[in-house]
Amino acid sequence: MTGGRILVVEDAIVNRKLIERLLRQEGHAVTAVGDGLAALEALGGDGEPPFDVVLLDLVMPGLDGYATLARMKADSRVAHLPVIVISAVEELDSVVRCIELGALDYLPKPVEPTILQARLNAALSAKRLRDLEVEVAAQQAELLRTIARQKEELSRFLSPQIAALVSSPEGERLLAGHRREATTVFCDLRGFTSFSEAADPEEVLGVLRGYHAMMGSLIVEHGGTLEHFAGDGMMVFFNDPVLQEDHVLRSVHMAVAMRERFAELASGWAKRGHKLGFGVGIATGHATLGRIGFEGRYDYGMVGMAVIVASRLSSAAEAGQILLAPRSHDAVADQVVAEPIGEIQLKGMSNPIAAVNVLGLRGAGKAGVSPKPAMPEAQS
Repeated sequence: MTGGRILVVEDAIVNRKLIERLLRQEGHAVTAVGDGLAALEALGGDGEPPFDVVLLDLVMPGLDGYATLARMKADSRVAHLPVIVISAVEELDSVVRCIELGALDYLPKPVEPTILQARLNAALSAKRLRDLEVEVAAQQAELLRTIARQKEELSRFLSPQIAALVSSPEGERLLAGHRREATTVFCDLRGFTSFSEAADPEEVLGVLRGYHAMMGSLIVEHGGTLEHFAGDGMMVFFNDPVLQEDHVLRSVHMAVAMRERFAELASGWAKRGHKLGFGVGIATGHATLGRIGFEGRYDYGMVGMAVIVASRLSSAAEAGQILLAPRSHDAVADQVVAEPIGEIQLKGMSNPIAAVNVLGLRGAGKAGVSPKPAMPEAQS
């Protein structure tokens, strides 16, 4: 074992020189002082103390070994240092008192060099193990801080649920792909193309920023997972990656809240001569969800018939309409006020679909957002 940094506290000059010489012969770096106050001064200062082990005499003028040991163990900065007491006081009470005060070991004088070296090696091993534990703890703390910063940064570009998923080891199976029932919501602006042709690009961007900010806050509030923004359109899904028993109701409550908030935005835009409307399509069904994309650019997406139906319903919705597919309506029929709009033929679909338009919600309030449950298992 390589030598350590040893502080020798011994008032007798002869003994101090003897111990110092023995330790240097064994390759240790030694600092020797003659009393407790000098020892505390040597241990003082800021940061990590410059010693690995303290060899401490008991009978000294001024501050004796007991008091010195007590002060060391009361100081959090040096309390962890191993202390080996070397003393001519051999009474059992003295040994017990030193151990109770925090001494690692107690050796009688005259000290046997071989025993002293063995006890020092043990103390140095304990000190180095403690230093390693501190270093590992510091690295772990820094890693946690780094992960927290990464999550915060990711949440600026990803839906919060996805940001948490991609930075957690348990999310890997979900990212790899899984199947479950989910509800998809597509939102779109009506009249946006005409508005874009007539307005300056800066004004178009300003409208989109206000629209996205409003929508984004409501998506987070209702626990939705944003898959993407695409100019004036967006796709949101529920019940993944966080399981939500009320995922259909959440989606409808979110859409109604969006419609209400959009009316406020549209009123301001109308005063500037911009006529924009808001349409929504909602569909529920089993889908495959997981990581999509290519090396260097991945998204977390949903693939299934519900995505296609919701997208087509959004395209078919008139300004102010929230169109529900039959399965979604069945799940919330007693909690919403809706009107049938008859069967509509959606683009690319073989058969027409009997959609309904949500007029409002039954009762007061809105769907509560439950606390985030534990990470679900991937389903096949």
